[in-house]
Amino acid sequence: MRTLGNILWFILGGGLMGLAWWLTGLVAFISIIGIPWGKACIVMGNFSFFPFGKEAVNRDQLTQREDIGTGVFGLIGNLLWLLFAGWWLALGHLASALCCAVTIIGIPFAIQHIKLAVIALFPIGKTIVSKEVAEKARGPFF
Repeated sequence: MRTLGNILWFILGGGLMGLAWWLTGLVAFISIIGIPWGKACIVMGNFSFFPFGKEAVNRDQLTQREDIGTGVFGLIGNLLWLLFAGWWLALGHLASALCCAVTIIGIPFAIQHIKLAVIALFPIGKTIVSKEVAEKARGPFF
């Protein structure tokens, strides 16, 4: 079922938004100073291409330790990201969600676009893992 969902997702907007993430990452890489953001864009672009069966989690939640992207520098990086690129990608996902929500079959895709819009606002410090690994990382209380 995940494979079918991912194929439909790719055709119905996921491919376009994945390319938007990659294009944003390319611009970030060209600026040299934006390499950390570019790396996050490539990871999130891959996630945007085929999101079903995967989930974005905070790296510190997964590894149980803080790193440069999950600490103060990650917060500063996310705020800079939000100002320069996050809003645009989030708006793209929200527009795609609106288009998908028009049909009944598109509602699950609209929900996924909304999740990706939230991630688009603050992607630094997140990583993509399978749903099973994400459940284990959250622990028994979630």
